[in-house]
Parts: sequence; C-alpha cells; structure tokens
Amino acid sequence: GMQSHLQALLSLYKVFCPEQVTITLPGKMKTYFKSSEGPWKAAITAVRQRNQGPSPLAQAVFLGTSQPQSRKRKWNAQLVIPASSTNTNNLDEDREKSRIYLYSASESFPVEQLQTFPQLLQNIHRIEFPSQMGSVLTNPLLLHYMNCVKDESIYLRLYYWMGQMLQEECPWCVVDNPYEEEFKSFLESVYKAECFLQEGFSACEEFLYKTLPLWDGFCCRSEILRLVSWIPLSSSSDIKSCLYNPLAQLFFTSSVYFKCSVLESLKELLQNWLNCNVIQLDSEFSS
Repeated sequence: GMQSHLQALLSLYKVFCPEQVTITLPGKMKTYFKSSEGPWKAAITAVRQRNQGPSPLAQAVFLGTSQPQSRKRKWNAQLVIPASSTNTNNLDEDREKSRIYLYSASESFPVEQLQTFPQLLQNIHRIEFPSQMGSVLTNPLLLHYMNCVKDESIYLRLYYWMGQMLQEECPWCVVDNPYEEEFKSFLESVYKAECFLQEGFSACEEFLYKTLPLWDGFCCRSEILRLVSWIPLSSSSDIKSCLYNPLAQLFFTSSVYFKCSVLESLKELLQNWLNCNVIQLDSEFSS
C-alpha cells in the first residue's frame, strides 16, 4: 500500500511533471503529517482568544497549525524568474550560442533572457517554463505565452504550486501567522494575472470555496473580494452553497462598507461571466 513518505515524494513529482503521476494523491503536500482539522481548530482558537483571552495551552494542542519556528525565506522570492542552472562563467558563451542557433528548434530559449515581445515571437516554439512556476504570475511575456500555447501541463504545474502556496500561507488558516501583508501582495499578483489572462485560476476557486466559511470578512478583504470576481461560472447550487451562503453570513452582520464591497465584487463577477459568454458565442458563431 501507499506509504506517507512515498506519497510525499510522488506529490513533489506531481508539482513538476503532473502528466507523469496518474494516481490520485491527497491535496496537501507539505502539511502531510499535520491534522486535517487544522483550519477549523485555528478558527475556534481565534474566537476563544477574542472572547476569553489567550490560553497558555491553546497552541500546543493544534498539532502543527501554529506558526513554524524560524521560517527564514524571503516572501515573493518564487515570483521572480530564477537564474539559469548553467555556470555563470559560461553565460556569455550561452548567449552567443543562442544567437547562432536562433531558429534551431532543438535548442531551448532560456526564459531569463526573454525581455521583449519580438523575442517571444521569434522563440515561441523553443521556450521552456522556469522550474519556479510562481515567476509566471509577474511576467507579462510568459502570460502571453500561456494564452497562446494553452499547454495543459503548464496550467497543472501552476495549479499545484498555487494551491500549495494559498493553503500554507493563508493567515486565517494558520494560528498567529505574521505574514498578512506578504499574503496580500501575493493575492494581488494572482489577481493581476487573472485580469491579464481574463480568466480565473482553478486553484483560487478551490481556495475560496474552502476558506470563505472560515473568513472573518476583514483580513485581506479587498484582495479576497477581487478574487471572488473571477470565479468561473458553474451550477447555481454550487455557487449558492460555496459562495453566496458564506458571504451572506458576513453580509448581514457587517458594516455598510463591507456590504457595498460585496455587491461591487458580485457585480464584477456577473460582468466577467457575461464577457466570457459573449466571447464563447462569438467563437462558435465564427466557426
């Protein structure tokens, strides 16, 4: 049978080569040995702390939902295209080779050298995405490439990476998470990428449906409501249970400003649905 360390290894393979791993794996990757009830326990703890004050034993029983000690990594580092894996001493030599074999289909074009749109057009069949898929979100040229190529493996890699980031860094799913501002910046980058592509990410949709029942309506409010406006059209029952019901609970107990913000987000959601529907009808009519 499947063992936990093998599942963790396969989940890592699935991030980089999802087409090679055909079996179904659990959604969580880095939180493999932690309690699946972590978000609910974190939400209950937050309510208890607001009503009764902090308990000295509160975080000890949450089995890994508390903030990990000394997490030393720079936020948004994965949103920048990493340097080439080749030796930096040979970078000039590689650039000369790229000029010589400009139109050679057998040579891949390094994405860290992709600077202009003409470069994208000339090398569109030789571009290989970086190992850190997060760098795609802040690179307009690579987003153009995603729109043109429509490679399923690219969307799968982005789906698994983004789902992991959203789950592990969400402030209201991790007790005492001090990285709210960094998470806001990350959500803003995701929203801008969705606006550029004119479609929402499936990882964001799943994240919103799972975490909206736990959301307090205050943390990252504007960023969350912006992401709501790009949820794809689905059945009315799913939309009602996963989107409208959690928002309604906050809507009727919040300020007028929050009510207006929700209505504005839903108006934009309707506009995006209509625009997508018009585009599909135009394409079907032209075909």
